[in-house]
Amino acid sequence: MAVAPLYKTQELKIYNSISGQKEVFTPITEGNIGMYVCGPTVYSNVHLGNCRTFISFDLIYRYLKHLGYKVRYVRNITDAGHLENDADEGEDKVSKKARLEQLEPMEIVQRYTLDFHNILAKFNNIPPSIEPTATGHIVEQIEIIKTIIDNGFAYEANGSVYFDVKKFNETNNYGKLSGRNLEDMIANTRELTAQSDKKNPQDFALWKKAEPEHIMRWPSPWSDGFPGWHLECTVMSTKYLGEQFDIHGGGMDLKFPHHECEIAQGEAACGVTPVNYWMHANMLTLDGKKMSKSTGNILSPAEIFSGESDKLNKAFAPTVARFFMLQAHYRSILDFSNDALEASEKGFYRLMESIGTLENLKINKVTEGFDVQNWINECYEAMNDDFNSPILIAKLFDAVKFINSIKEDKATISEADHKLIQKTMNEFVFDVLGLVNTNEASSDISDKLSGTVELLIQLRAEARANKDFATSDKIRDELLAMGIQLKDGREGTSFTLN
Repeated sequence: MAVAPLYKTQELKIYNSISGQKEVFTPITEGNIGMYVCGPTVYSNVHLGNCRTFISFDLIYRYLKHLGYKVRYVRNITDAGHLENDADEGEDKVSKKARLEQLEPMEIVQRYTLDFHNILAKFNNIPPSIEPTATGHIVEQIEIIKTIIDNGFAYEANGSVYFDVKKFNETNNYGKLSGRNLEDMIANTRELTAQSDKKNPQDFALWKKAEPEHIMRWPSPWSDGFPGWHLECTVMSTKYLGEQFDIHGGGMDLKFPHHECEIAQGEAACGVTPVNYWMHANMLTLDGKKMSKSTGNILSPAEIFSGESDKLNKAFAPTVARFFMLQAHYRSILDFSNDALEASEKGFYRLMESIGTLENLKINKVTEGFDVQNWINECYEAMNDDFNSPILIAKLFDAVKFINSIKEDKATISEADHKLIQKTMNEFVFDVLGLVNTNEASSDISDKLSGTVELLIQLRAEARANKDFATSDKIRDELLAMGIQLKDGREGTSFTLN
């Protein structure tokens, strides 16, 4: 008999940025979810703020799958069209980096896309279902521009095409996501310069005519040029998820203008609001201040993993950094500091140690000192409340206390409850939170190290038997230099780690 998926019994609530409140989640098609998350612009190494956003949506993706939903998760790669300062003027970020490093733009794209994937793999993020690129969808972007022009919401000017925000706002609501009023925006905007091709300052580019020095360019009905930054997400989300889909996510900084423009483009092209639930992850700070390259108040994922930063006392495992990030709700500002990471690391190892202890607990006829079923319900209540990972983690530590109480003979657990708590801990710690048990990894490494040293001891014994003392001494001295000391005794040779 087939077991009903968990989503049938769990009521999930999601904070919807467009309504400003938590709403019961109901997908467009029962059992299926379309989720789109804005990916990186690949012109530099992925920064920690990006990582936090993608870890947040990895948590969301994991929990939706845990509930039994079939999720199509689309996350784009911006490899063209993202101009400096998120504006409609200036140089393309990828092209600029290519010019500065004297490389082809696609070499820049390849280098930083690989870095992005490598860092997220270290954080144990699950790759999305589809990861399309802006340059791979130029034809579709040109076609949707034609549709928006035909629908009367865009105009061509000197080879560029702009979205007519004022015209759109006559029948639609530009600003509904960010809570901005177009009249107020117009009143607070300076007059356009004589050089501008726009009718109004709020209009944004759908297609930009390329200047002669612009490297990345494609032919279009209007000019040789490149698409506007906002357009790719509208094209790729609707292509792979449909004109209307369930969830659209990204960083809080993308709410305006990027996501606002996406809504406008979707409504102008398709006549329907594209997204039902808008989700936004909050920012990271470092030592209480905004992260900024210009001030030097910055920390990279690589620096966390290596400890090579004056802001850190030591290196931290990627899974510890992930655990630290999940101890804050995705909509909260999170402050990075060495002290906070060290505190998280202690908590992480306590959690992993208790999972090891759980394996070998003494089983009793009855459970005393803990209501296992109620605890399971509370774990689900936490995640069903807009993916509240910090509350879930607090509940997991309630179980840690109980496990330690059993170990100290201050509580008991039945066989049925033992299986239940073991299953639930594994599901939430490893499947939903996506943590990795480094204790197991360390044990595995220790076993392999012991085997390797024992082999070298055997080779050294053979060398001594053959009176090859040069090789024998070399093995001993090289191991000592690595911190492994051999000790010869009556029972044979043993080793210790210095």
